[in-house]
Amino acid sequence: MKKGFYTTILFICFSTFSFSQEPVEKAAPPAGNALIGDNYGENVSNTTVSKAISVEALEKDLKAVNKIEKVAVKGEVTDVCPKRGCWVSVKTEDGTSFFVKMKDYAFFVPTALKGKNVVLEGSAERKVTSVEELKHYAKDAKKSKTEIDAIKAPKEEIRFLASGIKVVN
Repeated sequence: MKKGFYTTILFICFSTFSFSQEPVEKAAPPAGNALIGDNYGENVSNTTVSKAISVEALEKDLKAVNKIEKVAVKGEVTDVCPKRGCWVSVKTEDGTSFFVKMKDYAFFVPTALKGKNVVLEGSAERKVTSVEELKHYAKDAKKSKTEIDAIKAPKEEIRFLASGIKVVN
């Protein structure tokens, strides 16, 4: 009798505890308006901002070498990961864009960063991105199934690993 009683009490306690837990919220980009001067990740100093190169200069430099370890680049954000704010795209001179990930996923950015001019500090390289990875990022960007299915070939592109991002205008 005691065994059944304790089992019942244990079951009731477990059930109460299980059903009283709040649901885990989905990850989302941080809130914020991405105002001029806002920093994300490591602080990007004003000295770094003044020495930042253009996207055009970065593209030119990456034709001569495959990777640049420490560089600051100024450009316009064209897209932000709507799921977590864990990547952005920056407009290139020819109207396309290059992909920026946050170093070690140590920070995220608000979707309000889209359309803003920023200075990125980190490393850049010319890389071939696989079809699988391109499709993953297209899903993150909430592209349609048709757009995702249309990705059939790897893409050579500039990839940037940002340690810090500062809104400049």
